[in-house]
Amino acid sequence: MNKLYSFRWLLLFIGLATLLPWGVTQAQVLHPSSPDTLPIMQQVALDSVTVAPVAVDTKEWLLLNKDIQTELDGAVHNLYNFKFDKAEKQFRSLRRRYPQHPMAYFLLGLSTWWKIMPSNTANEQYDKTFYAYMDTAIVKAQRLYDADHQNYEASFFLSAAYGFDARLHAERRDWRKATVSSKRSLTYLQKSREANGLSPEFAFGEGLFNYYAVWIAEEYPFLRPVLLFFPKGDKQKGLAQLQTVARQGFYTGTEARFFQMRIMASEREDKTEEAIQTSRGLVREFPDNACFARSYASHAFTEGDMAECEQTSRDILTKLNKGLPGYEGFSGRVAAYYLGYVMQTRYRDFAKARDYYQRCLVFSESVQQTKGGYYLFSLSNLGRIAAANRDVTEARRYYEQVLAQAERKSERYKEARTYLSKHPATAAAGPSRHMTLSSR
Repeated sequence: MNKLYSFRWLLLFIGLATLLPWGVTQAQVLHPSSPDTLPIMQQVALDSVTVAPVAVDTKEWLLLNKDIQTELDGAVHNLYNFKFDKAEKQFRSLRRRYPQHPMAYFLLGLSTWWKIMPSNTANEQYDKTFYAYMDTAIVKAQRLYDADHQNYEASFFLSAAYGFDARLHAERRDWRKATVSSKRSLTYLQKSREANGLSPEFAFGEGLFNYYAVWIAEEYPFLRPVLLFFPKGDKQKGLAQLQTVARQGFYTGTEARFFQMRIMASEREDKTEEAIQTSRGLVREFPDNACFARSYASHAFTEGDMAECEQTSRDILTKLNKGLPGYEGFSGRVAAYYLGYVMQTRYRDFAKARDYYQRCLVFSESVQQTKGGYYLFSLSNLGRIAAANRDVTEARRYYEQVLAQAERKSERYKEARTYLSKHPATAAAGPSRHMTLSSR
């Protein structure tokens, strides 16, 4: 599993700052962030019993209202298919009818979250709107909870909203706010889990917690003394809970499927076939979701299914050119790199490969993603193509950039160093200039 977000994930999952991280693909070279010190949190017991509370009045719970689910079925689908305007129109209609309930505000916040996701959460233009919706959901849910501490629906929204709040604060490296919201999210998770037997929606948060509490202990043994202050997880139970939510959840089902996909594709689980099946299903159901498309292209590439990778990557670039929501430089660089690789290795069409690799450089530069990953691999492959064409000047230009970026022990670094040592800049050509494609 990608380690860039390791300590942000500690806040996210140990505190249940819930729902979907979006990382970069395995092709990228990334480094973990430094941890902030976590305050000691209260001991919370999460046993293995699923409880269906009795004598609880659920009549006003919109989360369990089948009529509301029927009404919002199209809106939830539109959200995950990146038809945000259509989805939010229905969510605002719900808000007009239930202005004191947190659900509409939470769904509007969730819609805003998925506008942030395609940029690997780098896009900050939606932050204020996102925080406003989640803060309002928290205020509305807190009032319901204060009026009735057995209102497990209110606990659910408090846990989820605080979780999302913590996740974005962690992405922005505001560790104090992330930690506070994580702690609150865990507190309300403990309360809302008492309603697990009423709906699969309530089991989603606990499923995340159960899996990642174990994952963090295994991945980062030096954190185990800190984890003693947290409940113990149960990885297999967590996976089973996520599977149940994926099959039966109305509001959280798609989130659970996306999360399953990432878990199965991780190095620790290494179940790529299961990941690609889930990914394929998500793309077929939500064809305009750029995040799902990117994941599917990545899994197809990893599995060597170049036909699927090529088709999906072409679809991504087509939708990017049309200006569909969520399709921008982050998606473009992935698709362009894969198409360059396919042209280079499958079709041996080096002119088209060169064009796609250059487009990958431009897309990467447009979103300031020029350290390692697709950018580095594109530079290296462009160097190889230029070398094969005996264009020493161009090959040197690309290989010099590889030398500046690649790790010294990597094969790409060694390849670049070897080429440059064998092909010194000639007096006629002059010294090779270090430059990026977009500066030409």
